[in-house]
Amino acid sequence: MEVDLFTATAVGTLILLLIHYVSKKYEYFLSKPIPCIKPTFFFGSSGPMMFRKRDMVTHMNTLYYTYPDSKIVGLYDFTSPIVMLRDPEVIKTITVKDFDFFSDHPAVVNNPDDGESLFGNSLVALRGQKWRDMRATLSPAFTGSKMRRMFGLVASCAQVMSDFFFAEIKAGKPLEYEMKDIFSRIGNDVIASVAFGIQEDSLRNQENEFYIKGKEMLNFQSYKIMVKLMVFRFAPRLAQKLGIDFVDSELTNYFKGMIVDNMKQREAHAIIRNDMIQMLMEVRKGALKHLKDEQDHKDAGFATVEESSVGKSAHSRVWTENELIAQCFLFFLAGFDTVSTCMTFLTYELTINPDVQDRLYEEIRTMVQSLDNKPLSYEELQKMTYMDMVVSEALRKWPPVVVSDRLCVKDYLCDDGAGTRFMIEKEQTIWIPNYAIHNDAKFYPNPSKFDPERFNEDNRSKINPATYFPFGIGPRNCIGSRLALMEVKLMLFYLLKDFSLEPTDKTQVPIRLAKSAFTLQAEQGVWVKIKNRSAA
Repeated sequence: MEVDLFTATAVGTLILLLIHYVSKKYEYFLSKPIPCIKPTFFFGSSGPMMFRKRDMVTHMNTLYYTYPDSKIVGLYDFTSPIVMLRDPEVIKTITVKDFDFFSDHPAVVNNPDDGESLFGNSLVALRGQKWRDMRATLSPAFTGSKMRRMFGLVASCAQVMSDFFFAEIKAGKPLEYEMKDIFSRIGNDVIASVAFGIQEDSLRNQENEFYIKGKEMLNFQSYKIMVKLMVFRFAPRLAQKLGIDFVDSELTNYFKGMIVDNMKQREAHAIIRNDMIQMLMEVRKGALKHLKDEQDHKDAGFATVEESSVGKSAHSRVWTENELIAQCFLFFLAGFDTVSTCMTFLTYELTINPDVQDRLYEEIRTMVQSLDNKPLSYEELQKMTYMDMVVSEALRKWPPVVVSDRLCVKDYLCDDGAGTRFMIEKEQTIWIPNYAIHNDAKFYPNPSKFDPERFNEDNRSKINPATYFPFGIGPRNCIGSRLALMEVKLMLFYLLKDFSLEPTDKTQVPIRLAKSAFTLQAEQGVWVKIKNRSAA
């Protein structure tokens, strides 16, 4: 009896201590002159997402509009305080003007300086001076001139997609497809070619090893990855001590081995291929540099991000083989999902907005006629102004990244420009609600309407850059915006050149998002009928 009483007392004491500890965590914003969304015990503001009561977009919009008149709002992600920015000028100040105070991302998984981790050594996870040096190292690989070198590799993958649909028509198969699956496979083939130097055809060979391992790596709904994320989140030191990595060692060794073998083959046989591996080999030799006469501007379209002075700075750091391989891994992570997400929602909009689809087709048809049987070039692709308007609007309405973040690296006195001043302490996390801002009627009237005219020549100058950032904002923006835009436009060109998009009985209108996903994902997929234009 005494033992039971002692046990009950000990458990009760631990529970009270836990309640006290968590309650103290929720006092952070009491001393701040900004409104705070009332937290739920332990889960903060994250409960509806964790228990799948809301999809990610609905959840972030709910947080965004809780205090619609405030420029800055406080909330809690579980027990961690989050400063959410709602005002374009505040966002621009923090991400651009005062970038040195917010130059890093919060640690998602393990120690970013872990020498063996692929994710930890990738550009997105690196911090401080090491990130600056890596950004400057990789920046020359993503200029317009380098995209021209890669253009043929991406175009050939888009052509394979068109050939696949023609083969399906010839075989008499029903041409109804779930577009996320289609574009994930094409995106996989592009990354395989551009970043890993191998050729795949994932539409015909659906069980190829590269695609299967990629899906396994990016299955964020798997029990194993969910457990890892919880350990990284609540016990990062334990994760580091146990050597837990975001990616399984088997997958890590698979991708490492593929790149290393490819490099050895090229060196042994003097093979040169215009892809990322070739550029990493140039990095190793110190031969990858910015061209002196190359202008950094929006040559790939309105959504292109421009490189800051960080990406053009000089350094003398020598990278290890593992640190370079990690960048190919990052290209895979970024390219596999974000481009396929953009294309999925873009084809949905074209399917339910046939007037937009028809106008875009006319531009493509005119371009095909002007080419006179010559292959499409990078320069000709960029001349297609309506295509750029359509892609820009798709990225406005459906930005692949719903919310982005920054980490305060040194104490910062925040001023919202309206008299509210307070200290954001070192290690504090900042959230920027990309999707909510892109769909706020204050910045984009009738935001639910898919309207490419927002980005015509007269209107685009009226758009505040701090209300449109599908590839991020400030020096820490996405380094691969040109590659992503080139890929999306080439897929569109080859798809609409020969085929029209029509709704089917499976097409969900209006579309609803999955509550089980932490990214943009349609509840029932995006089903579209592909119709041969020449047979119409």
